[in-house]
Amino acid sequence: MAGDSETLLKDHGENTNGVRQPFLIGVSGGTASGKSSVCEKIMELLGQNKIDHHQRQVVILSQDSFYRVLTPEQKAKALKGQYNFDHPDAFDSELIMHTLRQILQGETVQIPVYDFVTNSRKEEFITVYPADVVLFEGILMFYSQDIRDLFQMKLFVDTDPDTRLSRRVLRDTTERKRELEQVLTQYITFVKPAFEEFCLPTKKYADVIIPRGADNLVAINLIVQHIQDILNGGLNKRYNGCMSGLGTPRQRRTSESSSRPH
Repeated sequence: MAGDSETLLKDHGENTNGVRQPFLIGVSGGTASGKSSVCEKIMELLGQNKIDHHQRQVVILSQDSFYRVLTPEQKAKALKGQYNFDHPDAFDSELIMHTLRQILQGETVQIPVYDFVTNSRKEEFITVYPADVVLFEGILMFYSQDIRDLFQMKLFVDTDPDTRLSRRVLRDTTERKRELEQVLTQYITFVKPAFEEFCLPTKKYADVIIPRGADNLVAINLIVQHIQDILNGGLNKRYNGCMSGLGTPRQRRTSESSSRPH
């Protein structure tokens, strides 16, 4: 749907409050397809990964941060590998929408931190400061039309199912301390069917499909070039606005005490 993104790109600019809106990029794909790696590679090639988080022009958010708070019954199922974390209802879509709208208003936001070992939200939050480009990755980023329509660019990371399964097994057994049998049962029962029902059909909404994930440097370099053009254009526009007295650069907020985005 390249036409949709082109239209949104033309509209990319200042909102009604005079704050320059960030360029939102959605990154979707199956579990362990390499979505995070693609985002991190983009950050690296842009030279943003070594910049202080207060001053970054590009930031990464993950849908994984927005899992719903489980009831005691759901939590008991999750500990046994019997809860479907790949279903759309597992995510707090209302909070995602609220957070994205805050970001579009140039506000500093508080992002929840999810603990995959205990299947619960932690008490702390991550503070994300206003940026020019926001990469938001997750398996179902394009499932909700309301959320999907907020993205000016949509990327889909397309990776071989066997590769994704092997990565997930390695991740869940080492990082999330789960038993191999539980990981495989969960994959067959929930992950694979949910991918085919909810994630894969959203591939058609992508503006760019990236086979092989972060290994596809040709595709990633093209995306990086596009982002650089956006950043350079944004910087020039703000600079010219200041020189002509028409506006001021967006001020980065330094307060760590922003309230939770509810």
